Amino acid sequence: MNEPVVEETESGNAETPSWFRLKAVAVHLYTASGAVLALLMLVAAFQGEAVKALWLMLVSLLIDSTDGLLARRFRVSEALPFFDGALLDNIVDYMTYVFVPMVLLWSEGYLPAGNAGIVLAALPLLASSYQFCRVDAKTEDHYFLGFPSYFNVIAFYAIVFEPGPRALAVLLVACSFLIFVPIRYVYPTRTVAFRKLSLTLSALWLLSYAAILWQMPDPDPLILGFSVLYLFYYFGLSLYLSGKMLEARRLEEQTSE
Repeated sequence: MNEPVVEETESGNAETPSWFRLKAVAVHLYTASGAVLALLMLVAAFQGEAVKALWLMLVSLLIDSTDGLLARRFRVSEALPFFDGALLDNIVDYMTYVFVPMVLLWSEGYLPAGNAGIVLAALPLLASSYQFCRVDAKTEDHYFLGFPSYFNVIAFYAIVFEPGPRALAVLLVACSFLIFVPIRYVYPTRTVAFRKLSLTLSALWLLSYAAILWQMPDPDPLILGFSVLYLFYYFGLSLYLSGKMLEARRLEEQTSE
């Protein structure tokens, strides 16, 4: 990519060209649009339109999958150094990945009634609050440390498969606990290992997500099967790579003794 043209002001100070800043503003607005989608998801949830909320959730996933690439492409941190795009991304992700999915599950009656449902909804909210504030939640070698708060994905499968309040409760408790377990999870768009395969399968999973919603309430079993198999791939690869890194550290410690 070409370097931005640096203009000189009358005082002789370098000034970032306006077109360079405008591109950065556009990228930040693109990220921030996820907050608007979160609002629309809440409206759909309270109107009892779960599938519509899931469509909006898919759009938010697409935005979150591409805004980081755009931010790096247009070097937004250089164009607008006073604006923290990573913080904006975390705020939007917390709403679309955690808060809205919990509201959706609550409003649609997938959680137990009464105080038990409130506690179950609160667990992911509290656990994810911790994760989104960790400075090492995304490692330098591009992994998520701890379960990456994919409660939007859990909400999607809960509405598609309708597992029942007890099974869903177990899943929510387990995933909330896994946030605190330092397992490295694949960052599909950035983890170097198996990146091309992960990107391809992730794109196909997003397509399967759309196909399942299009076919609701009776999606094709083959598409459902692929969608679930992708989850096994994602978590299996994450455990495999995390285990390899742990073994490499042990060997390094043994050789250094």
